[in-house]
Amino acid sequence: MQVYLPIAEVSVNAFLLLGLGGLVGVLSGMFGVGGGFLLTPLLFFVGIPPAVAVATQGNQIMASSMSGVLAHLKRRTVDLTMGSVLLAGGLVGAFLGVMLFNYLKKLGQVDLLVELCYVVFLAIVGGLMMIESINAIRRSRAGAPPKRKKHNWVHGLPFKMRFRVSGLYISVIPPLMVGLLVGVLAAIMGVGGGFIMVPAMIYLLGMPTKVVIGTSLFQIIFVSAATTLLHATTSQTVDMILALLLLIGGVIGAQFGTMIGARMKAEQLRIFLAALVLLVCAKLALDLVIMPSDLYSISVGG
Repeated sequence: MQVYLPIAEVSVNAFLLLGLGGLVGVLSGMFGVGGGFLLTPLLFFVGIPPAVAVATQGNQIMASSMSGVLAHLKRRTVDLTMGSVLLAGGLVGAFLGVMLFNYLKKLGQVDLLVELCYVVFLAIVGGLMMIESINAIRRSRAGAPPKRKKHNWVHGLPFKMRFRVSGLYISVIPPLMVGLLVGVLAAIMGVGGGFIMVPAMIYLLGMPTKVVIGTSLFQIIFVSAATTLLHATTSQTVDMILALLLLIGGVIGAQFGTMIGARMKAEQLRIFLAALVLLVCAKLALDLVIMPSDLYSISVGG
């Protein structure tokens, strides 16, 4: 069943979009991620313009993050103070990212920028995840638990603030910078930024793992909402029909993903996800370097 997407200006099979949303929903349920880093390039593959894919993806990220935050709030594992500092940086980053996005869109270079960002981003994330997963398996076989450094250079910076839920007394500068980076990525790439923010909160800021996920999701909700609103009002690239189909598929897929994830070991899940990320990265990179079959050029007559 073909459905016309008015903003993307293409016709796509509705069941294909539901399936893509369902696939990312399964991954979300299995790995606890929003899935924007995979769904956006998958939308490229089915013919959705990168600008529309990036702007529309924020709707699904926001909805999935909202349900996760509610669960964490009930368990009191959300540091609202830290989340607010991250959010302040994230909103500034989202504004700067959307401005850069719109400027490049006017130049006609935004599609290339988005695809290049995804190739670099997925290569780094997939490679680091694969290395970390292999090391985790080796440590588990050797019976040596991983050690996390409690204090680093972050604790020597000025403008300190107390974060009671996280049990920290650190400078607000690093959380602001982390939020700023995530906001820029959300605007340009259509990702929630959890794959950068969560490791940064654990290893850079020294936050307890139990409060990291909920605090990260709290920030992602508002940054994704702000990014979607900015894209909708400045570049008009948010396709609500596309967003609705992806959201329906994602909600259904997440239920199956949760059941699958409960039956697999954490190390196996991370290696599977890392391999999937690297596979998508390789496909995007090939599309950038291989000569397309439908070459054409546009010239001004007269």
